[in-house]
Amino acid sequence: MLAVIRYTVPEAQSQEFLKQGQAIIDTLAAQPGYVRGRLARSVDEPNLWALVSEWEGAGFYRRALSAARMEMYPLMILMLNEPSAFEDVYVSGQGE
Repeated sequence: MLAVIRYTVPEAQSQEFLKQGQAIIDTLAAQPGYVRGRLARSVDEPNLWALVSEWEGAGFYRRALSAARMEMYPLMILMLNEPSAFEDVYVSGQGE
């Protein structure tokens, strides 16, 4: 399962956002069912960021959000209000 949370971050806040985003990923990484995560920035729109994580299932992701809510709370104002959980329907790549 893939989770994508997108944020609109003013340039003046990008360094602080990066630190807070890393703290969120570290908290998520400590949760059961976590596979991997990354913080990414759009190459076309530098104010658009994405916190992307992979999970063994949606239940793990939803429980992890509860564990990370204190780290996520300060960034909620920057979060885009859109669905964040995606189910894999096709995967291609190394190791498959």
